[in-house]
Amino acid sequence: MKLKKFLLFTLVFAVSLTGVAFAKDALIVADQYDPTTLDPIGHNDYPTSRACSHIYDTLIFLGKDGKLKPGLAEKWEFLTDKAYKIYLRCGVKFHNGEEMKAEDVKFSLERANTPAGSHIHTYSQDLEKVEIIDDYTVIIYLKKVNYPFFSSLVHSWGSIVNKKAVEAAGDDYGMNPVGTGPFKFVEWAKGDHYTLERFDDYWGEKAKFKTLTVRSIPEPTNRTIELETGAVDIAYPVTTVELRRIEESDELILQRKSLPSTTYLGFNVTKAPFNNLKVRQAIYALLDTVNIQRAVFRGVGKTPRSLVPSSTKYSIDDQLAPHERDVERAKKLFEEAGVDPSSLKIVIRSNERKERIDMATIIQAQLSELGIRSEIMQQEWGAYLSDLQKKTHDVFLLGWGLSVPDPDYAVAGLLESNAGTNYTGFNDPALDEMLQKGRSLPDGAEREKVYKDMQLYINSQLPMIYLHADEAIAGVRKIVKGFEVDPFEVHSFRNVYFEE
Repeated sequence: MKLKKFLLFTLVFAVSLTGVAFAKDALIVADQYDPTTLDPIGHNDYPTSRACSHIYDTLIFLGKDGKLKPGLAEKWEFLTDKAYKIYLRCGVKFHNGEEMKAEDVKFSLERANTPAGSHIHTYSQDLEKVEIIDDYTVIIYLKKVNYPFFSSLVHSWGSIVNKKAVEAAGDDYGMNPVGTGPFKFVEWAKGDHYTLERFDDYWGEKAKFKTLTVRSIPEPTNRTIELETGAVDIAYPVTTVELRRIEESDELILQRKSLPSTTYLGFNVTKAPFNNLKVRQAIYALLDTVNIQRAVFRGVGKTPRSLVPSSTKYSIDDQLAPHERDVERAKKLFEEAGVDPSSLKIVIRSNERKERIDMATIIQAQLSELGIRSEIMQQEWGAYLSDLQKKTHDVFLLGWGLSVPDPDYAVAGLLESNAGTNYTGFNDPALDEMLQKGRSLPDGAEREKVYKDMQLYINSQLPMIYLHADEAIAGVRKIVKGFEVDPFEVHSFRNVYFEE
């Protein structure tokens, strides 16, 4: 009997090695950072958005052509410019077996305007209420006209959660997510990995593999090594120094697309001397932003000239002249500000991303040319974001990218006075007024003028210095099919399959 079992095991093992008997049924991905939560309204960062995009669905989806398409909403009607009638799919199941109904939609969207949703109020702030017509129909009412609002429902904030599950879990819901997405939650070992499993009762096309594991690997070379050895199937982001290594591999494919994103040096304008515009102007004049970008990224991306990315409507990025370093002007501006640059000591905060550390190092060297002393402080991702909320920093390096293709969200999340991700502390009534006006207008010449004027105004006030417009770059093993790097960097595995 023991001999038969041994022979059977040997046969199964040998056949599995040939790749004939068993198809690969687990996708393993390397991401740079861990999510901060699995509650879709408790964040506004890419790693968390990526995790939530597989656990949850939104009412509408953004197609590859940039157009909106049905998600949990089968169809919709614009009743007025402040009221949208939503017709829900029938028979959609949550991961706990309950059917999704209008009560869950109302609860999910209105919950975003509670303190739990402070990170995403940029998107939800103009929501007044959701009225239930019947189990499969709701009307969304806005407080004021906000034309970009409907498109924002594709963002993670518009994910539909199960009301009963959220209320039962309370403050622990971020570790116990229940959605309607193609994958259901299995486990989360914070700082290491999270695991999801195919949801076989999914209303749409079911995943072609059973298990999705996303590992947190901050060090870029380690991500590439894991990809090369087959320990992971997809890895992102791929840094500049790893590009050629992946391109030259016979087993790997490099995917890259331009991102509507901005990496910037932000000033804490609530704190002296950065509350002085002339000091901000002086530091801008002192830094060689174009060559900082070239030195660090070596052919990946470019140096932005506006906060609205060049691929986004109404951007003036390509119409502006490149920034040129002017040390003499910097000296003059410091003098006009009444600040001796050699008296300054600046703490440059950065997360662990190597390119940002490299940028901080060059910035440190250029600041020193006028006697400005600086220290670079590196922090783990979650701690970094938490500290930026407290506004105790001097200057910091961070990136911001669009997941909704509208110029409003390129600006509002970073600079509107009440935005949960306004880490510069910029509080400007004139800019707030422009944002409100821009939202109130339909697309056309008048709205275009508002956003073009807005970009020039932001450039004149310099709450931040633009350093880099990035690319979404991923390394993929050749056996992985159906994956496309996402131009908004919320990469999807819904259509992935394996082909030996």
